[in-house]
Amino acid sequence: MDELRGRTVAVLAEEGFEDLELWYPVLRLREAGAVVEIVGTGSAVEYRGKYGLSCRPDKTMDQVGVVDYDGVVIPGGWAPDKLRRSKSVLEFVRAAFSSGKVIGAICHAPWVLISAGVLRGRTVTCTVAIKDDVQNAGATYVDQPVVCDGNLITSRKPDDLPDFCRSLIAAMAG
Repeated sequence: MDELRGRTVAVLAEEGFEDLELWYPVLRLREAGAVVEIVGTGSAVEYRGKYGLSCRPDKTMDQVGVVDYDGVVIPGGWAPDKLRRSKSVLEFVRAAFSSGKVIGAICHAPWVLISAGVLRGRTVTCTVAIKDDVQNAGATYVDQPVVCDGNLITSRKPDDLPDFCRSLIAAMAG
């Protein structure tokens, strides 16, 4: 299972991430051979998930550049509301999107995409709680486990993680 050998992925982290939506992609992408770095905003040395799992970022936003990565994963939970307040996160996501890097966003993570201004004209899914937000940002919302629209891969909730990760791996391998 080395379909992602030679690929590097940033997984963004902040306080209140959805535990499974961070750790499941980290482990699956590593299993597929990718180098996965957890990148935090720099607001803390360690972040705690909604259900108590924690993560220590490998790097902070001021230590990374888009050129260092083939893909970006944004977990959901409450973290996206904090991530989208970070100018450096928004610049990073906007640059990754513009340069065609694969971007995965699950659950509430499209909030970051909204604040980065990259959703207009795209078809996405997300947790139903932010359906109106993505539509108001100019995206078309569909209720499916995973939606791939160009370099953007979105998913709804933890139950969709197998489909989400398969789609991320396929997109980054291709």
